[in-house]
Amino acid sequence: MLYSPLWKRLLILALCAWGIVGALPNLFYTQVEAHNDAATAIEASAGAATPEQTAALAEWPSFLPSNLVNLGLDLRGGAHLLAEVQVADVYAQRIDSLWPEVRDALRDVRDQVGAVRRMPSVPGVLRVSVGNADGMAAAVAKVQALASPVASLTGVGQKDLEVSAEGQEIVVQLSEPERVATDTRTMQQSLEIIRRRVDAVGTREPTIQREGTDRILIQVPGLGSAAELKAIIGTTAKLTFNTVVGRTTNPATDPGPRNSLLAAADEKDVYYIVADEPVVSGEELTDAQPSFDQNGRPAVSFKFNVSGARKFGEYTSANIGQPFAIVLDDKVISAPTIQSAIQGGSGIITGNFTLDESTNLAVLLRAGALPAKMNFLEERTIGPELGQDSIDAGKTAAIIGIVAVSLFMLASYGLFGLFANIALMINMALIFAVLSAIGGTLTLPGIAGIVLTIGMAVDANVLVYERIREELRIHKTTARAIEIGYERAMSAIVDANITTLITAAVLFFLGAGPVRGFAVTLGIGIITSVFTALWVTRLIISIWFNWRKPKEIVV
Repeated sequence: MLYSPLWKRLLILALCAWGIVGALPNLFYTQVEAHNDAATAIEASAGAATPEQTAALAEWPSFLPSNLVNLGLDLRGGAHLLAEVQVADVYAQRIDSLWPEVRDALRDVRDQVGAVRRMPSVPGVLRVSVGNADGMAAAVAKVQALASPVASLTGVGQKDLEVSAEGQEIVVQLSEPERVATDTRTMQQSLEIIRRRVDAVGTREPTIQREGTDRILIQVPGLGSAAELKAIIGTTAKLTFNTVVGRTTNPATDPGPRNSLLAAADEKDVYYIVADEPVVSGEELTDAQPSFDQNGRPAVSFKFNVSGARKFGEYTSANIGQPFAIVLDDKVISAPTIQSAIQGGSGIITGNFTLDESTNLAVLLRAGALPAKMNFLEERTIGPELGQDSIDAGKTAAIIGIVAVSLFMLASYGLFGLFANIALMINMALIFAVLSAIGGTLTLPGIAGIVLTIGMAVDANVLVYERIREELRIHKTTARAIEIGYERAMSAIVDANITTLITAAVLFFLGAGPVRGFAVTLGIGIITSVFTALWVTRLIISIWFNWRKPKEIVV
């Protein structure tokens, strides 16, 4: 008899059942989509279901997993853009907005510095002329007092402004640490805006990532053309500052006339009743940056233009102690309480933030429009024909691989080879179930990773079976030979697969695009193949052995 605890057998069977059920929707919907033409299939995968798909969804039980594996751009077709963000524009905007503060700061020492004038300069550099050269030291000190700590981990202890004197002119520009931090914030903001715009059209699993220092790669499977993608990115997000009327957890609450019920972006099942008429709109917000409060805790500072500053100052003066809502795309991203009147067009949002959270909130506050112009360096529209050819070729390769491996295992190990083949089928189901559950994207290199996994999946079975043969040759009993075969082969199997898993992890974290797609399927395949080879086949053999009770076995 081969013994294993009941809980272990139930757990293995439950995982196998989950894998089979989780993988089935991919086969189910693929059969339905096969009746559609390529264009309709792309439209459906982008969010518009065809009548056939609607019928399929209705037939599929709602209590079962229904997630699908997303197809990458190389398999489904779509739009590809490579954009260059003009980060230098942000430097110029930042320095231009600093001139009123510099002028006001020098007003306090006007008797020492004389007349103050802004001089022509290159973008990103502010030059201010003072009438009295003897007061230059006092003028520089006043302007330097406007500098703030760089709000990034790499710029700790550094100031955001670099102030120097050249003759009778004060030269103000961003310091190098602040330029690096500004580049990072600008790219984060651009990525966030693009992602929100692309997600709004219902596409599945777009690729939006930073490339180098100032470029963004945008790939959206299932989208009709690169021109359509550019139009989507060009739309601006709607940012408003609204009065909070109430807060509730009931999504059916009646907000009342001239009010709206909006969901909280980061609080589950929390809704805010806000006034429809905004206090200030996002067009009047000129800047928002991560900063620190008087106690050194992460916060977010923001700045309005002249009209926004006036309206916000009047509102905060009349509503001290009351919350106000920061609304982005009809979701409340924050609802801070007004602690005091906020005059002058700038303020600070405090809370229990980490540095990352304050940075993200600042990004969202600035997400009403792209922070800088983007030049599109590459524009490509990829048709679905290549994707379908790739899918068909991948299917053919996978089928040939499975058949060849299965025949080899049957020829080499007979009945035990059949058990390994059953485990191989379960392994394939588990791979697709995991990809579906995590929302993974299947690319052409990913298909290659699955085909490679088919060959690697039975390696562990070969090691175990050969070990069982050795034990049978030294006259061990059949049950004991099977137990020893699994016990002594396990360390070698685990060690071999850990080294391959490390390689997959390196490919995933250091690679990009197709390389990462290969690494994902390879890594998942390694884990599932070890599970099926060591535990699933052992369970199958245990059930068969305890049922048939053979005196001898042939491996």
